[in-house]
Parts: sequence; C-alpha cells; structure tokens
Amino acid sequence: MKKILILIAFLFSMQPLSAQLKVLFPAGDGLDVTADWYPVSSNLPVILLCHQDKSSRGEYIETALRLNKFGFNCMAVDQRVGESVNNIPNETAAEAKSKHQNPKFEDAEKDIIAAIDFLYLKYKKPIIIVGSSYSASLALKIAAENNRVMAAAVFSPEEVFTDKNYIGNSIKTLMKPVFATSSKAEANTVTELLKDVNSRLKIQYIPTSLGEHGSKVLWPSTPGNQEYWIAFMSYLDKLKKMSNQ
Repeated sequence: MKKILILIAFLFSMQPLSAQLKVLFPAGDGLDVTADWYPVSSNLPVILLCHQDKSSRGEYIETALRLNKFGFNCMAVDQRVGESVNNIPNETAAEAKSKHQNPKFEDAEKDIIAAIDFLYLKYKKPIIIVGSSYSASLALKIAAENNRVMAAAVFSPEEVFTDKNYIGNSIKTLMKPVFATSSKAEANTVTELLKDVNSRLKIQYIPTSLGEHGSKVLWPSTPGNQEYWIAFMSYLDKLKKMSNQ
C-alpha cells in the first residue's frame, strides 16, 4: 500500500506525455462509434473506459493519461446514450440522433462491444472494462458474457434498465475479477447488486469521504479523489500480478 501511495503522488506530479488518437469503428448495427485511443505499448494491459449518462469520452481526459503513466493502454468510447462533458461532445450520440434513433441504456451495449472488438483486434489480448453509472452496470453484464473481457472495474453500478433485475440476473455467473466503488451513499446499492457475484477477486471500496457518482470520483477536482485512486490502482496492480502468473 505504501508503494501505491508513493506512485500516486509521483503520477499526479507528472505532465502527460501520451498520444491521443481519435478513432471510428462500426457497432453491430452499423452505427459509427467514436472513441479516443491512448496507446502506450502493445506489451501492456488494455483498459476500455465507458462513460455515464449525459456524458462523453471526455469524462476520461485526465483519467486515461494517468492510467497510461501507470502502464495501461486505454480507450475512452462515446456510447450512443450521452451528451457532453469537459467540452467534448458525444459524437456517437450525435450520430444516433442524426439517424433518428432514440436509444435506451441497453442499446449502448452495442457500442461497448464494438470497442472491445476494436481493442482485441489491435492487442490480441482480453481487456479490462471500466464503467461509470449505467455503463458500469453494462460493464458487469458484458464481463460475465464476453471472453474478450478479463476483468471489470465499475463506478456506481445500478439497476437503471426497463427490467429492474436486468443486471442482477446477468451477473450471477460472473467469475472474473471485479472492483466496485461509488459514493458512500450508494454503497449499499452496490453491495446488493454484487451479492451473487462469486469471483475469486471481488473488491468493493467504500470511501471515507462522501464521494461522487460514477468515475468522476477520479477527477482531480473531486474531493477525496486520491483515496479512490489508491484503491483502484491497488486493484489494477493485483490484475497485473495475476496476468503474469
């Protein structure tokens, strides 16, 4: 834990150096999906970053660069359910609107799966999926069902779908590593959602601070963000060690 703390302090003092590439690829139904790709090295693990409602790939501008410094390739995807954040408009949502679509949360799964396939084609290895709010819930479902996903890290997952047991029923077979966190007020909801998950590595981090909803807990502007980073990076370090065994 002391090593993680020192590394956190070091990373937050560094200037980002990684390249950011805007990419486009089709979802299963043909919709063009936009993403920002932050490659580091083909030898390093890969993380897919999925945003919350009314948001975009801009949710991860700072987070992706920090993860690059910790030794992870990243891609932040625009899902078709979202709007704009950090002055980055959601281009996949705009594309869906231009085609007169009115997507539900469930429909964004197509975009996430397309992003997984893009990364798997590039790196030839299973990826770590990170979700925020509704996409955290979808990340759990996809992790349970998709062999191209090795682990999940989810921020404020919840049942927000038409079927109120949509995620709970989907993740009863989830055996892959899971890290889950949320605001302090949301912790009981997360515990209940994950009660049937029997992964050999299942971590729920409950903050000492009030926290925030979704992956915004990792933003430098969020009070208490450093404690979330320590917990998150400790989990990622465990995944690295597991993959090297």
